[in-house]
Amino acid sequence: MTSSTFTDILMSPRLLAPGAAPADRATHESRYGPLTSADPVALLHTLAESGLTGRGGAAFPTYRKFVSVIDAARRTGRAPVVVANGSEGEPASDKDKTLLSRSPHLVLDGLRLAARATGAGEAYLAVEDGASRLEAAVAERDDSFPVRVVRVSRRFLSGESSALAQYLSGDAALPRHQDPPVREQGVRRAPTLVQNVETLAHLALIARYGADWFRSAGTSSEPGSALCTVHVPGREPQVVEAPFGTPLHRLLPLEGTGAILLGGYHGTWLPTGEAAQLGLSTATLGAGVLAALPADRCGPAETARVLRYLALESAGQCGPCLNGLPRIAAAFRTLAAPGPQGTARDDVARWAGLVEGRGACHHPDGTVRLVRSALTTFAAELEAHARGLCTATDRTPLLPVPDHRS
Repeated sequence: MTSSTFTDILMSPRLLAPGAAPADRATHESRYGPLTSADPVALLHTLAESGLTGRGGAAFPTYRKFVSVIDAARRTGRAPVVVANGSEGEPASDKDKTLLSRSPHLVLDGLRLAARATGAGEAYLAVEDGASRLEAAVAERDDSFPVRVVRVSRRFLSGESSALAQYLSGDAALPRHQDPPVREQGVRRAPTLVQNVETLAHLALIARYGADWFRSAGTSSEPGSALCTVHVPGREPQVVEAPFGTPLHRLLPLEGTGAILLGGYHGTWLPTGEAAQLGLSTATLGAGVLAALPADRCGPAETARVLRYLALESAGQCGPCLNGLPRIAAAFRTLAAPGPQGTARDDVARWAGLVEGRGACHHPDGTVRLVRSALTTFAAELEAHARGLCTATDRTPLLPVPDHRS
């Protein structure tokens, strides 16, 4: 099996510069052309026509987020803050790190455009790693508008928009309730635009080449392409760019696979037969993670490892995270081990309903999404476990969980 067998996606990469080395400013402009000073009104019109949606997980229409920040700034009389969110807390995702390491100036172009379109007074680039390298990229530019590179802690929730706004305001990086939303009161209570770095990189290309060019990839309802981190046993995770609508079987090997994880640790498990009928979609993209679980691995055990990690990574500020997620994780560990299960399965289902929609952020909701999909997709294996059996013959973990929390 060659490295391109499952990643030949019939399009030239738009976002990732060729080679592993980062593109310097001269190389960047040679490849993409200079960034013209687009009129903010014209840029917003082009952005609306493009149909670009956020690539950080929520897939919210980018144009609508821009406009909401601009409207909040007009109402309050305060200049907005723009934040390029590269704090990739999802352990299974490498897409943002790869983009920043290979095409940093594309992200910085997008950040500059976002600042201009919203009338922002400050701009930040938040990352977990590579801060000094990105500061060097910022220094290469002759922009009069300064960008501050900020390093955030390696935590699952560090990139949550309200937690990031809190951190940039000088407080602990903890999520807060979404009323008012960050777009109205974010960094130091100013209207704040938080956009994933991939979204901003797409914006930089849309500004150069237009909405029709962007829509030439993907589908009419879901235009454009997206970066995905592909996990296949026996191979290093690979970041690929694929247009929306690409059949999942073009991105992942489905033969010998028992289930597919779509979207990451806040995503969903799907049986292979169901996944084989699907294309890449914003509905399942999430953090851009695609993982093929071999048929000889234990899906409940894989899920239990992730759930324990998610429980440990919660902010612990509200009941769903402080009490609900640890209980769900502990009960699921019981389900993952062959033997008597008592009321564990009923408890998991009941607790999932109790925590959903009640957190300060969406961490409990995303965790519940993974739990419910596991209960359905791995129902046969859970039944076998209840009888004291496990069909798995290989206990090698597929999904990465940080060692200090495994």
